[in-house]
Amino acid sequence: MVPETDGQRFTVAVEAVDGAVVLVLAGELDHDTAQPLRDALDAALTPGGRLLVDLTALGFCDSTGLNVLLNNRLAAREAGATLELVGLRGPVARMFRITGADGVFPVHSDVTDALRTPRAGGA
Repeated sequence: MVPETDGQRFTVAVEAVDGAVVLVLAGELDHDTAQPLRDALDAALTPGGRLLVDLTALGFCDSTGLNVLLNNRLAAREAGATLELVGLRGPVARMFRITGADGVFPVHSDVTDALRTPRAGGA
């Protein structure tokens, strides 16, 4: 069971860190909770920008959440930006591995590692 965050099943925190926008996801990402992620990704996407989506505190992600990330990866690519994943763990990592989605995103162990790594081109 995933603990609730601030009384909600899912939260997105957005912060600017060293030239990147970091979206920190927590809780359960599914059909019922995906809209806040869509909104945050839309607001954070800038031409040529770098989006880091930190999944470290995400306990669950279904196909809806995966599709939001995949669709925004394409939108980022069209804008000359990148969308990179951070902290794939547990059941979320397994779902990305089974679907092959972990092979289409640049994946980093943590935000520090991502920021040390040069921006992935066209991801």
